[in-house]
Amino acid sequence: MFLEKESRIVAMVMIMGLALMIYGIAERKLRKALELTGEMIQDQKGKPTKNPAIRRVFQVFEGITVLYRGSEMIQVLNLRPIHLKVLSLLGREYERMYCTCYG
Repeated sequence: MFLEKESRIVAMVMIMGLALMIYGIAERKLRKALELTGEMIQDQKGKPTKNPAIRRVFQVFEGITVLYRGSEMIQVLNLRPIHLKVLSLLGREYERMYCTCYG
């Protein structure tokens, strides 16, 4: 990125800091849920782990597609069991975002 104005540089640093904070909160929440339930999810090498990197979890969610008709969400496509497991570990509000808006 190439930013000349100091105000834009400050804004970019603030956005990056906020993104890193959200990243950390999501990772902490998932790891705590895994610890409390005693469950594990697979890491990059396919081995079960209780301490996954949230980057890996985001990569797992890359293939999901949301089908819209106009502004109405119709269906979430390509949800696999690992997605449902992670969503259930994160909580009801995350499950609702991905699973309850079917038409």
